[in-house]
Amino acid sequence: MKLIHLADLHLGKNVNKFPMLEDQKYILDEILKMIEEEKPQVLMISGDIYDLGIPPIGAVELFDSFLTSLSKMNISVCIISGNHDSAERIAFGNKLMEKSNIFISQQYDGNITPLVFQDQYGPVNIYMLPFIKPIHVKAAFGQEAEDIHSYTEACDFAIKKMKVNPKERNILMAHQFVSGAQTCDSEEINVSVGGLDNVDASVFKDFDYVALGHLHGPQKVSREGIRYAGSPLKYSFSEANQKKSLCIIELGSKNEECQLKIDLKELHPLHDMKNLRGSYDQVMSKDFYKDLNLQDYYHITLTDEVDVPEGFSRLRTVYQNLMTMDYDNSRTQNNLSSDIQGPVNIENISPLAAFKDFFKLQNNKEMSEDQEKIVADLVEKLFEGEK
Repeated sequence: MKLIHLADLHLGKNVNKFPMLEDQKYILDEILKMIEEEKPQVLMISGDIYDLGIPPIGAVELFDSFLTSLSKMNISVCIISGNHDSAERIAFGNKLMEKSNIFISQQYDGNITPLVFQDQYGPVNIYMLPFIKPIHVKAAFGQEAEDIHSYTEACDFAIKKMKVNPKERNILMAHQFVSGAQTCDSEEINVSVGGLDNVDASVFKDFDYVALGHLHGPQKVSREGIRYAGSPLKYSFSEANQKKSLCIIELGSKNEECQLKIDLKELHPLHDMKNLRGSYDQVMSKDFYKDLNLQDYYHITLTDEVDVPEGFSRLRTVYQNLMTMDYDNSRTQNNLSSDIQGPVNIENISPLAAFKDFFKLQNNKEMSEDQEKIVADLVEKLFEGEK
């Protein structure tokens, strides 16, 4: 059986105040062409369909158009909600969509039965687990789950309730932060004291493939069959060197282990994201930029010792899609306050991380482990109902 694994579309996202909807439409059209070429039986989208719980109209229309195109193909589509999504809104109309072979996970209620697909080797069971926290599992199971505190315990409990048959081929769709995975700046990852927000890969032992969402860099974790698809577009300059891809999975027969083949097909964006570095005169020299695509998105670090008057505006006469500019010189290297006073994109950090930065600013020292645990518990209680 051939399947395709996508995640973290973040439709409607703005990056450094640049709307990405045109870029997202472009990449979804490229993905549709690849799906037509590959002819998979199932497409899995592992959460963060939208960037906001209440997405803008343009994002909803784009996803509607994408699903409409998919419904015209001979393919089943499985979708779970991520931490950025509203599980209730994502699941709206899911019973109607099932008639078009589009299956959307509901808000977690403790009852997850697999979708069963068939090929020449027998059944393939796909379990669709939306983004969950310990609070979600406790709400679903009450006193039975009262001892659950970490995300590993929550996922382990939820998976055990699925009653997975390890003798069959099983796939899990999930949207969690698995311990050992590599993060980047565009993700909302809250690594708490003792790794309470992390999920240990051992809880996935009964699954032949785990289709993960949440982290934007394509990668395997622990073993080949536990994989983040990554986002189809770059959403921060920390991702500039990443190669975004479409993850194509082929499941063979299952004896002791399931035969598994994974192919990553590179995606090509409308605008790439690139980091440039040099003095103002260097980066504005034609010899420097003659081979660059000047329509790409740029972050430029100037090494001049003296700030260039109206440097940002002047750079934009050449680099039309310049997103950010900063300096790296003796002043910025020696002046720690420049990091504190610089602009912060609050959308891309967790509440706990924001409070830790504020604490350090106010007290000129890091929080202790006991202080961080107290704040982490408070943040969990304050934000538990939002996602």
